[in-house]
Amino acid sequence: MDDKLGARLKEERKVLGLSQQEFGAIGGVAANAQVHYESGVRLPKSDYLIALRRKGVDVIFVLTGERAAINQDDLSEKETSIINQYRTLDCLDQEAIAQITSSLSAD
Repeated sequence: MDDKLGARLKEERKVLGLSQQEFGAIGGVAANAQVHYESGVRLPKSDYLIALRRKGVDVIFVLTGERAAINQDDLSEKETSIINQYRTLDCLDQEAIAQITSSLSAD
């Protein structure tokens, strides 16, 4: 099967800070199915992936390994404000923000 897909699925689960049981429940599957998906033993079905997408999971990344482009219509007002503020910063400040957000999101 596809253990890389499973690893990416696990990565997205960890980004959301969810257990396998919680993540699986979002997709409508039991924890043991989630374990099988993440280990590459089984491939997830489309309805599972659609349910995950509705909760903000980057399904394009899970399937292909490439991050999806951000659709501005999907951004909240707060996210749009943060991006607009970021764009007004000079390169050094943008790099500092990138380092901060990277350290905050690291496992």
